[in-house]
Amino acid sequence: MTMHMDDPVSHDGSGGSDESGSFDAADLATGGDLDLQDRRALRRVAGLSTELQDITEVEVRQVRLEQVVLAGVWTSGTAAQADRSLRELALLAETAGSVVLEGVIQRRDSPDPATYLGSGKARELRQIVVSTGADTVICDGELTPGQLRQLEEIVKVKVVDRTWLILDIFAQHARSREGKAQVSLAQMQYLLPRLRGWGESLSRQAGGRAGGATGGVGTRGPGETKIETDRRRIRDQMAKLRRELRQMERTRTTQRAARHRAGIPSVAIAGYTNAGKSSLLNRLTGAGVLVEDALFATLDPTVRKARTPQGREFTLADTVGFVRHLPHQLVEAFRSTLEEVKDADLIVHVVDGSDEAPQEQIAAVREVLNEIGAGQVPELLVVNKADAADPDRVAALLRREPHAVVVSARTGAGIDALLDAIERDLPSTMPEVDVLVPYGRGDLLSRIHAQGDVIGIDHQASGTRVRARVPERLAAELAAVDG
Repeated sequence: MTMHMDDPVSHDGSGGSDESGSFDAADLATGGDLDLQDRRALRRVAGLSTELQDITEVEVRQVRLEQVVLAGVWTSGTAAQADRSLRELALLAETAGSVVLEGVIQRRDSPDPATYLGSGKARELRQIVVSTGADTVICDGELTPGQLRQLEEIVKVKVVDRTWLILDIFAQHARSREGKAQVSLAQMQYLLPRLRGWGESLSRQAGGRAGGATGGVGTRGPGETKIETDRRRIRDQMAKLRRELRQMERTRTTQRAARHRAGIPSVAIAGYTNAGKSSLLNRLTGAGVLVEDALFATLDPTVRKARTPQGREFTLADTVGFVRHLPHQLVEAFRSTLEEVKDADLIVHVVDGSDEAPQEQIAAVREVLNEIGAGQVPELLVVNKADAADPDRVAALLRREPHAVVVSARTGAGIDALLDAIERDLPSTMPEVDVLVPYGRGDLLSRIHAQGDVIGIDHQASGTRVRARVPERLAAELAAVDG
């Protein structure tokens, strides 16, 4: 599947909109003149339809692809930002295994509290669904249960919001037991307030008479409705998942503590989804992590060891990619995994230098970092994909972000400069020693090189004089030998 993300935005009206249909600077400058904007609402966004080639039944999740129409509400920012948000939604939809048929945007002060787009525009959206043959509408925002229900009643097809779409992608990509548990918990947190009955099931009673021999007392409760039963089952499953995740979190915390005791500094790779984090990890460590040109290809964190040119060892952790409006359910469910970022000595923040708006990616990532309590961790910005980036755009980014390194994980350009920058930014957490190591204790000398940061070496008659920063345990052993 391919997408033409660089096509210009078409501002044609649709469904009775004003035929002129274009937004200009004067319109945007007024801000309050939404009557004019509303007449031009539901403008089509070009370049969103998916082109399919050689699609067979066994491709793309082995089921018939869902035919989707995208719908967004533009409440703030520029028209270009609104278009980028909908294009990103199209990429998310394709990642989930859908065919994008059409994309529309309405200009409003805020989403309609009842139907998201507004009842009139929702009916126009229904006509687009009919004309395109779509079976799903994906909205570029998180809808309330009422908005989902009422919009579905108007458009007569399934309605999915941005949050559920991202959760669906995570569910497809989770591989480890921890990752699957985290995604399941996030999905249940999302679903719980959105459960609703269909037809007679809404009022159907479950259980028996209070105190009856075969009643529901102690099981589901007397007079408990089907939807209440579903809610209770979900809460029970969420409690079970939280217990499992707490156990996994203890294991992860123990591993981090062991690395800390060894005096090995930790570096966490964070960044926007598909910015090239896994490619950079592979380039730095040869980890062999899956690299895929897709959103959220990496969900399970990978920790590997690496060395600076000066020989200093550090751990490098790949983490889940961030995105604009990352669902809070995911942030909460993945909190234990994201502790790798919060507890790091340095965050290597990877941004896609070839993106048309890299500064927006940076802002979205920093917003999530602040949310998980990692906003105070030292950050090194890495502008990746330099081989495909516009030099002028990269230069403008470096003027705004002077503490940055430009690299290409694909070609290897700039990797040495990145390692030098990591060397400079890593804190000196290990004590410095100046000891004489006897020639018969080559094992200690090897450990100094492997675990520490050697500052200077002088070979003398009785042994090797070493000045280095080493872990505390090794420093104690060296003190005993030198003493």
